[in-house]
Amino acid sequence: MGRKRPAVWPADRDMPAFLLVGKVALLTGAARGIGRGTALRFARENASLILVDADDKAGNQVAQEISSSGGRARFLRADVSRAEDCARVVEGTLSEFNRIDILFNNAGIVSRTTVPELSEQEWDRVMTVNVKSVFLMSRLVIPVMARNGGGSIINTASGWGLSGGRKAAAYCASKGAVVLLTKAMAIDHGPDNIRVNCICPGDTDTGMLAKEAQQLGETPDQFRADAARRPLGRIGRAEEIAEAALYLASDRSSFVTGTALVVDGGALAGSV
Repeated sequence: MGRKRPAVWPADRDMPAFLLVGKVALLTGAARGIGRGTALRFARENASLILVDADDKAGNQVAQEISSSGGRARFLRADVSRAEDCARVVEGTLSEFNRIDILFNNAGIVSRTTVPELSEQEWDRVMTVNVKSVFLMSRLVIPVMARNGGGSIINTASGWGLSGGRKAAAYCASKGAVVLLTKAMAIDHGPDNIRVNCICPGDTDTGMLAKEAQQLGETPDQFRADAARRPLGRIGRAEEIAEAALYLASDRSSFVTGTALVVDGGALAGSV
């Protein structure tokens, strides 16, 4: 017989009962989908939250849901592709909590078009929301984290930031940029004890998936069925991506930086 597993592993002894107790987390794109799921998950681990989104109504609903369950959350409306909005969000977070331990750069949009079909304006919009926002928020938050002894930055990339996809030129380019921006920041700011990682989700059951179906002229059911053709035979759930974000935000991943964590049900497993 093998050895009996101890009730508490040595690595667990110094871990708090709640993985994010005492931590302040700033989340963008927090009103729906992966952002909402992550906000709720972080709240259950006792983080104090600043939720950022362009959607007032949905963002306030998430903050209220957390507060009514005994958590601590505040919603700030912002367009994170605008430098002045990002500065206001960071200032508001510091005014409320005096620190930032976790930054989840999750805001993003999708555009399912080829290069010849793509307007210059749409290209700029995708790159601004998906990439520039990561730069703008990180530029402001990194010095705050460095002064406080470190932190964790998590960026939402995509499986299509590692492997190209059909009719998604701007989206693939933007998510590929997020992957390499993540790695570059991890190298630059490791000495400040700032870990920088990204999550590469596969197709996940969110409103963005429905938008993709609409852009491609497919029904949502048809699109979901096609997207489910992967080793696990289904699309992901927002709460599953949130678990990956929690791992990267917490001290469980204390020696993990510069990585692109693929959470896609095996879709990229056979890719070169």
